[in-house]
Amino acid sequence: MSELFEDDDEPKGVSNTPEFTVGELSGSIKRTLEGAFGRVRVRGEIGRVMHARSGHLYYDLKDDKNVIACNTWKGQAARLSVIPEEGMEVIVTGRLSTFGPQSKYNLNVDQVEVAGEGALMAMLEKRKKALAAEGLFAPERKKQLPYLPEVIGVVTSPSGAVIRDILHRLRDRFPRHVLLWPVAVQGQNCAAEVAAGIKGFNALQKGGAIPRPDLIIVARGGGSVEDLWGFNEEVVVRAAAASDIPLISAVGHETDTTLIDFASDQRAPTPTAAAEMAVPVRRELWVGLQDLGHRSGRALNGLIDRRADRLRDLSRAMPRLDSLLDGPRQRVDQADMRLRQGLKNGVHNRALSLSRLSGRLQPATLRGRIDRQQDRFDNLSQRLARAGTANLMAWRNDLDRRGGLLEALSHKATMARGFALAFDGDGNLVKSKVDAGRIAAIEFADGRAEISRGSAAVAKPKPTSAKKPKGDAPDQGSLF
Repeated sequence: MSELFEDDDEPKGVSNTPEFTVGELSGSIKRTLEGAFGRVRVRGEIGRVMHARSGHLYYDLKDDKNVIACNTWKGQAARLSVIPEEGMEVIVTGRLSTFGPQSKYNLNVDQVEVAGEGALMAMLEKRKKALAAEGLFAPERKKQLPYLPEVIGVVTSPSGAVIRDILHRLRDRFPRHVLLWPVAVQGQNCAAEVAAGIKGFNALQKGGAIPRPDLIIVARGGGSVEDLWGFNEEVVVRAAAASDIPLISAVGHETDTTLIDFASDQRAPTPTAAAEMAVPVRRELWVGLQDLGHRSGRALNGLIDRRADRLRDLSRAMPRLDSLLDGPRQRVDQADMRLRQGLKNGVHNRALSLSRLSGRLQPATLRGRIDRQQDRFDNLSQRLARAGTANLMAWRNDLDRRGGLLEALSHKATMARGFALAFDGDGNLVKSKVDAGRIAAIEFADGRAEISRGSAAVAKPKPTSAKKPKGDAPDQGSLF
């Protein structure tokens, strides 16, 4: 509340207090609040929690008398180690700020810790983190549930409504052989007995007197956190994680969560839901098989029809041959036009080059070069004629010399001097007097004379008409 200051010199009712706009005052309050407190840690209980569709968190932090509005933005919420839940006692860390449009202040929280080491929820969170660090809650440890188990083991109280609900649901869906392991589901002995039941079912031998279950259901009805605390004990969590038989946890109602839910292979919101998870509906299976048979036949026929329609559509969509060739024809025409133009340009460019070169040639220089080449050509022609004549004379002289030598060495010249050749009846040359009796013909220089085989003497050859040599030459006697 502001107060007016009166002065003797000023009219009554006029104040010198500075004026602020709403935005200026809101901003001043914001700067003052953030500057005075900065980053703070506040302990309290989580009240109303709202998860916005944008990913931001809005919640209240309260004690027995006061409430502080808190918010955690989407990026900050992804880094929180503890997600705020209603009723959780926590210590939050953040910056105090204001929201001018509603004249409110709020705490922007970027860190949430569970308050009170001895509190029940703090102990549960601590245990959960420790067991998770060991990998007991890892998704890769989860086993797939059998589709239709022959034997189902149930760990629960024999006197409660849970076992009756499970048996009734199994009978309605698909009756199975059920083994009950009676345990206390609340109190001091709960954890030890539940762990022993899980281990006991796993210890049964396959093919033994008591059949070994294919699936285990750990079930209990709803209750408070204290009532369900036995299923948060470490011994129960370790037994569930170590079970070789697939395990369904059905502890409490849908909103209740215990540590066995994290270690089990599948969590059911209620015991009845666990029975529904364990077996399918027999009637639905039979109907499903019939439906699958009909669907497969219809699908096959439909597939054939669709493929036929597709084939017809494709055949109609295929372009005609002429339309396929239109594009290539157009490209050929374009290439032809470019080629013609290119040829014209090439000829034109070469004509210009030739013109430039012809312009560089001088008529006088060209005539002188032609005269020199003509003189050189005439000189070479004369030298070639002289060389050809000399070679021809040399070849003719050599030929005459060789002809004379051949004539001198020929047997014709020898026979012309008075010698003759003797042949037998087979035309072979007689070379020895031993074979003289076989002479059938004698060849002279001027002809051949046959000798009769009956005559004892050889007739002298007739004189030839050849001209006798000058002078007296002794008569040549017979070769025989």
